[in-house]
Amino acid sequence: MPTLPLEKTHPVTPPKNVAKPKTAAARADRVQRILAEFDKLFPEATCALHHKNAWQLLVATILSAQCTDERVNKVTPELFKKYPTVRDFAAANQAELAADIRSTGFFNNKSKSLIGAAKKILSDFGGKVPRTIEEMLTIPGAARKTANVVLGTAFGIASGVVVDTHVQRISLRLDLTKNSDPVKIEQDLVKIIPEERWILFSHQTIHFGRQICVARKPRCGICPLDLLCYAADKNLAG
Repeated sequence: MPTLPLEKTHPVTPPKNVAKPKTAAARADRVQRILAEFDKLFPEATCALHHKNAWQLLVATILSAQCTDERVNKVTPELFKKYPTVRDFAAANQAELAADIRSTGFFNNKSKSLIGAAKKILSDFGGKVPRTIEEMLTIPGAARKTANVVLGTAFGIASGVVVDTHVQRISLRLDLTKNSDPVKIEQDLVKIIPEERWILFSHQTIHFGRQICVARKPRCGICPLDLLCYAADKNLAG
């Protein structure tokens, strides 16, 4: 990833001075310009969760709910040493597993989901993480976000667009959606983002949200999307 500047590099354009696209063609062109800037910023963006296979990624993604990837990456090395296989997770004591993942938050629910997911994969899918969105959604703890993360990152299958808190916030800021519900946001995004870009777009947007378009005081002074952004909460101070 490129090293981004710490200080503002240009005056921030007030949102009222940014032209809004008036036609479908103009809106499509704006999306392409956003994607082009993402490619310059994060050409090789990928999932930040450390994993060696699809099962480990599923575990890490379940743990990442309401938790930072950084924290999850600190927990999973010892976790995978203690429970090296799907079968080990299926046989785990729920209270003990909850204690092992306590620092990720919501540990009781997550431990139940991990054990349930392992048992489901063993009983219904021969011990292997399935490769369709329909099957993934039958696994405890795997809603659309988790399913899209695993299918996209582990298998390169573009089943949809991952909508986490960063993608949700930035999609609204960039006027790529009018919705706040993650499922509806995904429905809007898959209509305007080319399918071959769904996986990369998710990763790029997440990195963009962590490094530039942060929740509080976005770093608009270094943002290459400044002239494309008319968000009401632009940080005019930089």
